[in-house]
Amino acid sequence: MNDPATSWQRRATAMVVFVGAFVLWMVFIGLPTDVVQIVAWLWVLTIAWNSGAGWSAHLSFLKDWWGPVAFLLVYLYSRGLADELFPLPVHVTEPIVFDEWLGGGTTPTRHLQDWLCDQPCSSASPPHWYDVVFTTVYFTHFVAGLTLAVILWMMSRGEWVRWMRRYLAISFGALVIYIFYPMAPPWMASQDGYLSEEVARLTGRGWSTMGLGGFHLALANVGNPVAAMPSLHAGLAALIAFYGVQRLRSSWRWLLLAYPLVMSFALVYYAEHYVIDIIAGFALAGAVLLACDAWERRRGQRPRYAARASRSAERSP
Repeated sequence: MNDPATSWQRRATAMVVFVGAFVLWMVFIGLPTDVVQIVAWLWVLTIAWNSGAGWSAHLSFLKDWWGPVAFLLVYLYSRGLADELFPLPVHVTEPIVFDEWLGGGTTPTRHLQDWLCDQPCSSASPPHWYDVVFTTVYFTHFVAGLTLAVILWMMSRGEWVRWMRRYLAISFGALVIYIFYPMAPPWMASQDGYLSEEVARLTGRGWSTMGLGGFHLALANVGNPVAAMPSLHAGLAALIAFYGVQRLRSSWRWLLLAYPLVMSFALVYYAEHYVIDIIAGFALAGAVLLACDAWERRRGQRPRYAARASRSAERSP
């Protein structure tokens, strides 16, 4: 019989080793931004957390995850070629018209950069403390959805399946739109002279104050630059928040809505997306959530929280 104190000591030691190895990887190789690296590190995290389990349990991770990872790789490579699959023009002016109308003749991006960025605003201008926050939130896009998936996988495989269904659905839903509606983001439109007032791409801004300045290059070059409508950064953040609000019962769950709001603020401020992209991302997240819920209800796959609520209602007079 395992001693609980010994088990926790083993787990604590394994987690310290994991954190040390990850920090060394981050310093000498860089932050993982591709799905294979991220999932590999998350697998190592599960091994460290469940260090007392046998290898058959650890290998079950690979058995469950190889399919979703394969789908995500197809998505990533297809996203990179989205504007080359069909000879469609890159849309530029439509989002500018909407955002300038919304901002009273000036895009919200320009308003935010006038307010928060030292003038003249450029990627080389001095960052502020909030830039560290916004860049960190921006980077969570690459790891938040998969980290949530790993947590659910360790807690309940059924919930993991439900979340991965939504995660893959929003990714491929966005991909279809990218293929048929390639669109230039604000920073690209500004470089090409389409915006009446210049805006700067500030992605990665603020990490230089933590000695991580070189990593902004990786962040800025992930994906396809014209795969901008809808914003998957905003959409996935909204999906995580909506899913959490739906699944959790604590009154604190509503604080999750701050995540997509801060993410959206950062995206507009950094000239990565227009406000209309954010709205489209939120709408896609809502549509995916509703569609998956409806599909699961038709198949009789009620989530646990719904079953508990049903039993409580039956017991009440």
